[in-house]
Formats: sequence, C-alpha cells, structure tokens
Amino acid sequence: MKSRIFKAPSGAEIPFTELGFGTAPLGNLYRALTEEEAQATCAAAWDAGIRYIDTAPLYGLGLSETRINHFLRGKPRDSYVLSTKVGRLLRACPPESRTGIGKFFDTPSRREVYDYSHDGIMRSIEASLERLGLDRVDILFVHDIDIFNHKSAAARDEKVAELMKSGYGALVKLRDQGIIKAFGAGVNEWEVCEILAQQGDFDIFLLAGRYTLLEQEALSSFLPLCEQRKIGIVIGGAYNSGILASGARPGAFYNYDPAPQAILDRVAGIEKIVAGHGVKLVEAALRFPLVHPAVVSVIPGASRPQEVALNMHTLAADIPSALWADLKAKGFIRAEAPVPHGLDRGGK
Repeated sequence: MKSRIFKAPSGAEIPFTELGFGTAPLGNLYRALTEEEAQATCAAAWDAGIRYIDTAPLYGLGLSETRINHFLRGKPRDSYVLSTKVGRLLRACPPESRTGIGKFFDTPSRREVYDYSHDGIMRSIEASLERLGLDRVDILFVHDIDIFNHKSAAARDEKVAELMKSGYGALVKLRDQGIIKAFGAGVNEWEVCEILAQQGDFDIFLLAGRYTLLEQEALSSFLPLCEQRKIGIVIGGAYNSGILASGARPGAFYNYDPAPQAILDRVAGIEKIVAGHGVKLVEAALRFPLVHPAVVSVIPGASRPQEVALNMHTLAADIPSALWADLKAKGFIRAEAPVPHGLDRGGK
C-alpha cells in the first residue's frame, strides 16, 4: 500500500495510506453488522496495509468508535492514523427518538445535538477519546457544517460564525496541546471549506462527493487555494453516493438520493468512454481524485472483508492515459484537472 507523507501547515507530518478506511458501515449504516463481521472487516483492512482510519460520533451514534477501540487495542499508537469528528453531541433518549432511524440500525438510543462551540467541541472530543480508548487522535474534522445538513446558507453561516467565534479556539488549543496533530472540516460542499480556509488556520479537509469523476467545480478556486496554502484533502464519496460505482442504471443514487436524469445521462457518457478503454467505471472513479496534488487519501467504506479486497483491486487497475484524454476531449473532465500519465497501475 502506497503512503503519502502530509506536511500540515501547522508543521505536523502525517503518513496517509492512499487508500483509507471509512468506517460509517461499522456504525451499522444501512444494515446491522454483527461484532464478528465488524472486526473481520477491520482485520481485512489492516492486513491489506490500510493504516488511515476515519470515524465519527455520528456513525452508529458512537458504535463505530467503540468497534474501532476493540480492533486497535494493543496496536502501537504510531502504527496508524486516525481521524474523528466534532460538531455533534450525543445525548441519551428514548429508542423512538434516536437519530438515524431507517439509516443506522441496532444502535445505542442517542440523539444528535449540533454544537460548534468551544465547550461543545471539548465535550465531543472527550467522549470520542473515551469510546476509542485513546488519549489522542491525529485529525479532528468539524462535521457537516454545510447547507446539506443545516438546510440553508443562512443557517450554515450562523454555524460557521459560532465555530469561528468559539469552537475554533478549542481546535487550536487541542492542536497546541498535542491531543490532535491537525484539524479541518468534514463536509459535503467545497464552498464552506473555502470559507473556513479564508477565516482560519485549517490544516486539512475531508470533502465528500465534490471532487470526483463527475464533479470538478472545486477546481475553480478551492483546490488551487489548498495547493497554495499546503492544505490537505481527504476524498470521501468518490462514487457520488453510488452512481460512479453502479453506473447509470435506473435507481442509481447520486448525493444520497435517486439520480436525476441529467446526472444519469452524464454518467452514461462517462461510462461509454471508460468502457471503450476496457476499464470499469468504478476503477476510473477511485483513481481520478488521488492524482490531485492536494489529495492525501481516498476513503471508500466497507462492511465486509470482501469489500476491502474489492477496494484494493479497484485501486490497482491499469488505466491507459488515452482514457483521461478522451474524457477531457468530450468535456467530462475539466481541462485543468490533473490526470495520470502513461499506463497507470495504482499510481500517479
């Protein structure tokens, strides 16, 4: 497994594996896993050489962090990189009032409360460290401080103001104290990452679904800013919620909902070119974002050992340079997007 040493603006050096392990499925996302299934999936990721793990309190309302505790116990702390998130506090509640009914299954009875304040962030990281059984994490992402979750630009801006007035100081304090090495935000929209980068000293962002084979608008201003400021990017949602893995079939998901016709048509066009080069759509989709110089890792999820193996196989695919040239010529990839050169076997 290839690694990339990220030198954060704060001065910390963090070794990322190109392929990370997104652990929302360990929180029983979409289906309940047994403890044996969860631990077997963790073991498969570790045995494959994956050493970057991303989690969050939201994932199973603490369940993902607890399962990671079980798996990482006894492993040398410097042998892996771990990120978790702040911005939500979990409060006990009646089972019928818990967060994520119909999305997360067989979880603790807790409900989320958004809190981007200094005290909220401190309480959140304290609870995460307790669930993880650790005294520090490498990266802390402010979670879901975007329009997608807060429903309007005005509401998002109110949360950003709360963070910068209060919670930001907690992030800096945690970094200065060595409890974290770096901080940023984990969101579904590049625009709020740019807002935050312009207002504070952020090291790294986890960007879900907004720099993919299907979408490259972040190249207009945000990603150049990251290059200039040496800010790192972790890519989540490389398949845009599924459509870049499944292809443009009826019922395919885009951005957590059934894909509209315009998206289906665009993906069908991409898929036709990719298939013409003897490559699977999912292979091109996983490789594409990793080529950008600001990107340090891509983190597809997995709920079974077989899915870990599939992710590894997908990333290792041979992709001819002519494929990328054809996608650019047809306008499916922006002209300025970095692409691999030569026959690409899991590298740049």
